[in-house]
Amino acid sequence: MKPSFLLLLFLVFVPLDLHAQQVGPARGALVVVGGAMQDEAIIKRFFDLAGGPDASIVVIPTAGGADDYDQSFYSLRLFRDHGATNLTLLHTRDRAVADSDAFVAAIREAGGVWFSGGRQWRLADAYLGTKTETELWNLLARGGVIGGSSAGATIQGSYLARGDTKTNTIMMGDHEEGFGFLKNTAIDQHLLQRNRQFDLIEIIEARPELLGIGIDENTAIVVQGDWFEVIGASYVAIYDHQKMIGDAGRFYFLAPGDRYHLPERKAYRAVREMRPLERVEERPWGQ
Repeated sequence: MKPSFLLLLFLVFVPLDLHAQQVGPARGALVVVGGAMQDEAIIKRFFDLAGGPDASIVVIPTAGGADDYDQSFYSLRLFRDHGATNLTLLHTRDRAVADSDAFVAAIREAGGVWFSGGRQWRLADAYLGTKTETELWNLLARGGVIGGSSAGATIQGSYLARGDTKTNTIMMGDHEEGFGFLKNTAIDQHLLQRNRQFDLIEIIEARPELLGIGIDENTAIVVQGDWFEVIGASYVAIYDHQKMIGDAGRFYFLAPGDRYHLPERKAYRAVREMRPLERVEERPWGQ
């Protein structure tokens, strides 16, 4: 290979720490899954980023809405079936408990934390502004990984899409704040499987500074620094108020293997060489 091509691959595939991260976490990683996760590659990537299948992993099922959970909870079974050996179930809906040292002790020892599906506002109600949230940020700061599927994906954005307590069909509801591990973003899930591909447009039209990220089922973005990679079985849609497809297209799709640079909001596709996606125009919506 030519040296210039090798340099291009290095710049595209390696998140360089030449500046403070603008969108993704400065350290650690995120695994953001669009729901119905079964792909072994996604699970393996989460394990690898946590330190391997024997690493300490905390599973938080609170979005599901039940009062109690036990060792038969499906995320625990899924992880055990794929070789995880050190799993801790952590759940409360009491903010005083979530703000206690005893509750967060397991997170302080963990290499990874996983948020399961349900309704994302339940995670916000239980954990935002507590020691639990603080320890999640500390986990990232020491190089750990935070992952989540469905509601556990959306909560990782800064704007909480589908955060209304009445119904999940309201895109801009009575809860609008997520954890913000991905700054200035709104994340939706079950994108194509539930025909949701047009829903994020409402949020981006109202909040044009946000980047919309829609993730289909059994598909994930893996965020390290200011880059993410698409892995899994299906597609991710990008909603950027400053980019159009033709005269009316307000989103475009990324496929598994595609990379995305969050601060510049540019997508790259690997064929024989990395190149920008075709037909994505630098043009504000409606122009």
